[in-house]
Amino acid sequence: MSARAKPKNKSPAVRKELTLNAPDEESGRREYAKLMSSPELASARVIIATEGSQGPGANLDTPALVERLRGQATAIQSGDGALIESMLMNQAVSLQSLFAKLIERGMRSELMAHYEAHLRLALRAQAQCTRTLEVLAAIKNPPVVFAKQANIAQQQQVNNNLAPRAREVENTPTQLSADSHHELLPDPGASPLARRIDPPVATVEALDRAEDARG
Repeated sequence: MSARAKPKNKSPAVRKELTLNAPDEESGRREYAKLMSSPELASARVIIATEGSQGPGANLDTPALVERLRGQATAIQSGDGALIESMLMNQAVSLQSLFAKLIERGMRSELMAHYEAHLRLALRAQAQCTRTLEVLAAIKNPPVVFAKQANIAQQQQVNNNLAPRAREVENTPTQLSADSHHELLPDPGASPLARRIDPPVATVEALDRAEDARG
């Protein structure tokens, strides 16, 4: 009785090219331009160029990478910030590891120039690590409440400064109207004919008649 050897499961072929499905040539050109200008393809090109064709980069499937990057962007657009927090935390840990490695190399250096160069780069990695953690803390606890309180206080201060001037402008037309109304009121003791005549004109006529009588 003979036994057959079971074939080993082959891993799927790694795709290094992207395939576009378009109904016609014009649509294919538009889809290709859309793909080339997409942020996910730009990021995929950077990752492929960084990883190269050796090591993990050799088994990197380009269409799967582009689809993964597109899915991450969609999650961020829908309000899921877990990817951002994970990315920043991992970057901070990587910078911490780089800081420690540069310190070790600097301490083993025998030349002062190499010692200073390694320690200078180590302190830069430390500063960038601190900055990354600050950004992560700001995302987790944004200072929105303090900013709103500052804006409200500033608005109240501006309104208080403008209030006295506004009251002064509002009172001015009222005072002028009252004075003008008082001057135009006729004398209650005057005759009906005098009340119908402008008071200054009536006074001038009386002076003219007096001068004619003396002449």
